[in-house]
Amino acid sequence: MIHILKFIVFTFVFTNVLHAKPTLFADQPTCLNTCHSVKEGVINVHIVPHSHDDVGWLKTVDQYYYGTRTDIQRATVQYILDSVTRELSANKDRKFIQVETAFFWKWWVEQNEETRDLVKQLVNTNQLEITGGAWSMNDEAATHYHSIIDNFAWGLRRINDTFGVCGRPKVGWQIDPFGHSREMASIFAQIGFDGVFFARLDHADRDKRKNDKTLEMIWRGSASLGEESDLFTGAFTGHYSPPGGFNWDVNGGDDPIIDDKNSPDYNVPDRIRAFVEHCQGEAKYFKTNNILIKMGDDFQYSAAHWWYKNIDKLIHYVNELYGDKINAFYSTPACYLQRVHDANETWSTKTDDFFPYSSGDHSYWTGYFSSRPTTKFLEREGNNNLQVCKQLAATTDSASDSDENLIALREVMGVFQHHDAITGTEKQHVTKDYVRQLSKAINQCEQIISKSLNKLLISKESTTASNLELKQCPLNISVCDVTETSRKFVTVIYNPSSHPADKYVRLPVTGESYSVKDNEGNIVENQIIPISEGVLNLPGRVSEAKQELIFLASKIPPLGHKVYQITKESSKKSSHLSQKIVENRIGNDHLEIYVDEDDNQRLHFKAENLNFSQQLLFYEGAYQPNGPNPSGAYVFRPESNTPTPFEVTSSQTYKGPLVEEIHQKVGEWAYSDVRIYKNLNYIEFDWIVGPIPIDDGKGKEVINRFQTDLKTNKTFYTDSNGRELLRRVKDHRDTWELNVDEPVSANYYPITSRIVLTENNTRFAVLTDRAQGGSSLEDGQVELMVHRRLLHDDYFGVGEALNETEFETKTGQNGLVVKGTHYIFSSSNTSPSAAFEERQIASQKILAPLIFVANTENIKSLDLNSLNSVELSGINDPESFPSNVQILTLEPWKDGTILLRLEHILEKTDDPNLSQSACVNIENLFKQFQVQNLKETTLDANQWIEDKKRLKWKTQGFISSGETKTSISQNYKCSENGNNKFDIVLNAMQIRTFVLDVKRTFY
Repeated sequence: MIHILKFIVFTFVFTNVLHAKPTLFADQPTCLNTCHSVKEGVINVHIVPHSHDDVGWLKTVDQYYYGTRTDIQRATVQYILDSVTRELSANKDRKFIQVETAFFWKWWVEQNEETRDLVKQLVNTNQLEITGGAWSMNDEAATHYHSIIDNFAWGLRRINDTFGVCGRPKVGWQIDPFGHSREMASIFAQIGFDGVFFARLDHADRDKRKNDKTLEMIWRGSASLGEESDLFTGAFTGHYSPPGGFNWDVNGGDDPIIDDKNSPDYNVPDRIRAFVEHCQGEAKYFKTNNILIKMGDDFQYSAAHWWYKNIDKLIHYVNELYGDKINAFYSTPACYLQRVHDANETWSTKTDDFFPYSSGDHSYWTGYFSSRPTTKFLEREGNNNLQVCKQLAATTDSASDSDENLIALREVMGVFQHHDAITGTEKQHVTKDYVRQLSKAINQCEQIISKSLNKLLISKESTTASNLELKQCPLNISVCDVTETSRKFVTVIYNPSSHPADKYVRLPVTGESYSVKDNEGNIVENQIIPISEGVLNLPGRVSEAKQELIFLASKIPPLGHKVYQITKESSKKSSHLSQKIVENRIGNDHLEIYVDEDDNQRLHFKAENLNFSQQLLFYEGAYQPNGPNPSGAYVFRPESNTPTPFEVTSSQTYKGPLVEEIHQKVGEWAYSDVRIYKNLNYIEFDWIVGPIPIDDGKGKEVINRFQTDLKTNKTFYTDSNGRELLRRVKDHRDTWELNVDEPVSANYYPITSRIVLTENNTRFAVLTDRAQGGSSLEDGQVELMVHRRLLHDDYFGVGEALNETEFETKTGQNGLVVKGTHYIFSSSNTSPSAAFEERQIASQKILAPLIFVANTENIKSLDLNSLNSVELSGINDPESFPSNVQILTLEPWKDGTILLRLEHILEKTDDPNLSQSACVNIENLFKQFQVQNLKETTLDANQWIEDKKRLKWKTQGFISSGETKTSISQNYKCSENGNNKFDIVLNAMQIRTFVLDVKRTFY
């Protein structure tokens, strides 16, 4: 079963026509409902032609689209769309579904007006149904909800602008992701979808559901949102391919239906009987008399005539010969779902998720939660930059919604969400092309950011002749030519979050003394600390800097910036030099860490009286010739359930007024740096791992393990795509009896942002800087996989071992070195702010302040003083903005409008007070513009909220009448005078989206 995962990125070229100013929604055509009626007393067979076209996997996006590299795979998307369009126009009964908007749009911009008109007609008559409609079919484990929403928003935006209401998807089609998250179901429901269909769920879960006729169910996507998040969910009985013997693709190899009775190869009776028997077998697993038969597979229909000619015959002869038992017809997922709804059945329910996914014994697809950790980190950087780019474009009016520099990053980030991109399950050359494209797109958006910040920085009184040359530096590896070589420079820090933020800034420098001044000219305390050995030895790092300058940028205004002027001094009095001490003990008022006699790091949270230790370890990847699947890009299967620990070989401790750190070398190829900042109530653990040695012929998978003294009774909690927490129990599944054949990997779950342990009144959380796999295999223990290097393919289609290398040497290429951070937080569950603080930290790492630097040696003092006087918040009254609400999205939209998403960040059980409804008045919320009018849309802004009509289902298991709904509260009053149209009420976990008409007030 060759599976699908690819990715890569490209920048689309748009015609002048496509750049024309769009209307908010496309002209609404007349849509024809051409769904077939069904018959009582027979099996109604919905035949759905489809092609699953991965946006990168074995080949890059362009290689797949144009059809190059046939030595890797014969797949050409442009021919699929050409061919399907012709065949649909030849017979009005035929249907096809289009899923990935990235490929469709690349094809669409190449078509002439005649072809576009034809496609619009096919959409209007429901022959071509847009299903899903996101830019790519996203993964559901390693993706963050912020990026998932953007992925759908941009794909649906393109579809909506082009086809209007007739092209609006109603159904999710997640047929290839390797497991499914509950948050994804919630997002689909909030978009306005009626249901979702997929192929991959644990083989034991599938078997039980087949026997119980519960492959179709109602899935509650949010415990906080209740009924509003309910979604019809259909799991296939097997893969998304056609029935055996009925693959009529050019590469399918199955015999056509031959209906010439004079031919010695006449096969109608045999072929039709085989198909009917297959349908009868399928029907045993479903509650209604409707079944969905997929006719297609990966990159099929490049010669659609082969398919349609045979399906035409199949439908004709099935109905002619077996019409008393079978009613076969062309259909789509939306048509199928409507007919299932018409059956008026009562459905089983589900409240957990579909992780982890196992395709068979010893084959848990939990390795990809951590595969290619550097690209997973790059995705986080890409999202951070995209949100800043969109915010500044909207607030400063520096770029329109159709700016190609903005569009490039939107599209590349959409591709990156693909289930063969962020997952790390694509071929190496695809990864490299993807990284190239994302890096390019980030640089393009940086032009908008720089232009916007200069617009804010250069005051009318300034005599500065030109804009500052602002740039971002790769500070994660402590490299920056501006800070290393300049005698005078400024640091501009932009805060994309909705609340003031503190940021400890670390800049690589070559001097030993610097003065730091804030926007008011006040001296800011700073510290010089040595760069750790692990960072200094990073492959590819080219820098003369051996130390970092540290200072606290405090209270950076929300959606705003602060400027700091930094000068290299000849005297050593301006900076505090960190003191190297013998005692390996560091701390602040909240916590302390020390290294014991066995070189284990012991940490003590003073308020919670909680102790824990930290250690790096590694598993060896299993491989047995002719045995079960080895560890690979998808699968995690360790050789032993007991990992090998690293030994600390050296340790240095540094103390200063702002931060205290312990730098450790761990074994021969890993480092661990732990730091505690003044007044912060969490700890940073930096880890550097690699190159992982393979001279012994064994692949290795490295974990960071934290051991607490909590008694957790096998229970822990992981986030779902960065939002709600889900309860996990070791060796347990909520919906079926688990046979534990892999004690480690069977208990691994995706950790998008955090994993949490609790005991009575104590709460312990580890937060990540990228998506990772992790678990709690022993009471009080957390482990997170940080790096993987393996020597064998796991037989699921990628055809390569996950053996990432970099930096050519005389002896070949070295293995990849990865650097990352874990954030450790603990609090009392009795504290009303425990879960809230946790979410705040996680949010600050997703929407992190971006740091820009510029050399100012040639700028006059007068100009610098004018520049430094500028400090601006994008929010008029930050103190009145509710602490439990976040501006999720602020971006230029259509016709000069602005798109705003507000979210309530807490679950309904997180806090007795902060989980309550919150109110935001947005009329004068923003400093740069006034909101003159607003209109609410569904989550992804492709439908007005009042037009949202979803199918309702009868269920067993939910007490719907007693659930809290999240439709706008009619009882909540924002003030004594009630609510006005600018008062936005948000309930726990609710996201609301608005299109704003604005009047610029700042420029």
